[in-house]
Amino acid sequence: MTPDPQRIETKLAAARTRLILDKPFLGALVLRLPMVPADKAWCPTTATDARAFYYNAEYVDALSLPETQFILAHEALHCALSHFARRQHRVKHKWDLACDFAINPLLVDDGLKPPPNSLLVDAYRGMTAEEIYPLIEDNDPSQTLDQHVYDGDDGGSGGDQSSPPQQDARPDRGHDTADEGKGARPESGRDGRGGGAGNDSRAEGGSAADRPQPLSPDERETLSVQWQQRLAGAAQQALQAGRLSGAMARLIDHLLQPQLPWRMVLARFFTAAARDDFSYMRPSRREGSAILPSLRSSQVSVVVAVDTSGSIKPVELDEFVSEVNSLKGQVRARVTLLACDERLADGAPWVYEPWEDLVLPGTLGGGGGTDFRPVFDWVARQDRAPELLLYFTDADGAFPERSPDYPVLWLVKGREPIPWGQRIQLN
Repeated sequence: MTPDPQRIETKLAAARTRLILDKPFLGALVLRLPMVPADKAWCPTTATDARAFYYNAEYVDALSLPETQFILAHEALHCALSHFARRQHRVKHKWDLACDFAINPLLVDDGLKPPPNSLLVDAYRGMTAEEIYPLIEDNDPSQTLDQHVYDGDDGGSGGDQSSPPQQDARPDRGHDTADEGKGARPESGRDGRGGGAGNDSRAEGGSAADRPQPLSPDERETLSVQWQQRLAGAAQQALQAGRLSGAMARLIDHLLQPQLPWRMVLARFFTAAARDDFSYMRPSRREGSAILPSLRSSQVSVVVAVDTSGSIKPVELDEFVSEVNSLKGQVRARVTLLACDERLADGAPWVYEPWEDLVLPGTLGGGGGTDFRPVFDWVARQDRAPELLLYFTDADGAFPERSPDYPVLWLVKGREPIPWGQRIQLN
């Protein structure tokens, strides 16, 4: 039996109103999404393209009111966190899973009730989609509860975009689905596509919307800016009302900060470590009588330590070493390489002069637990402290009790905290 469209619209409006009253931050974001009924053929549950909230009336009819609030907030957070603009080179299905794994714990911790088959993994709590993505297996059969239709099936990048086959997704029988629809895409510009994000917040008429067209690059950029502004405005209002949870506040603060690639941050530290200065030594008489300053550079001593406990993948280690190699020549750095799990690797240290390529030894050993102290104990036994120590790790191990008197930079994969030193988030 087909649900009464008016009753479903009333249910969605009631859930949205309850969010505005109880969760003003989430409610303000949900208010920005027009609610559009969609054809079950491509939308078995709910969906968003960053322009509208699409829903299958049968699915919404089977949800409780608290579960309806959850799914509204879920789609709004996909938009507010600009998941539609952050995928870049990543495989679409894995990225969709990572986005749901990132969002759902936030909503549960905020007191919302997830519908059946929502993706929830405690280990991913507090992590961003970028941090979760490399932890997901390439052939993970999990399916997202909703449809992320801001990308096409080919996505423009990211390799294979195939998803598990579609299943009936009603909450009493169904399962999550990541299917993006395999049929011919309808013409653009049809009613119900969602239009701009500023449309009226309820769909007019009862006709189901066709599957929306993917975002163009210009639309993606424009919507990303709009949603960032909406995110900041909603957060400010909720903070003033004292109704923003700590987890949400930390996430928003991170997202609104300027984001720099880890390579750029690493380059800045290398440049700062370089001891460049001007010299006013008297020149040779053949150079003339004027004494002009000249730039003199001294060789920089850098210790690079890599965690070989098994938490860092070889491809990530190769990428890191390649970046260090390109930087060390620019600042005339003499690099001492150490590999360590619970103890220093056999054969360590390996020393590379500024003119030599930094190449990993054939075998680094490792695979045991993680202890950072052997590296710092080795440095302490040397005649001279380095200008910089760079440690590549997941930060899950035993640290020295005190920080050394030289700069330490941690390039961290994951969310583990560090007790001292400077941190660069790898992913």
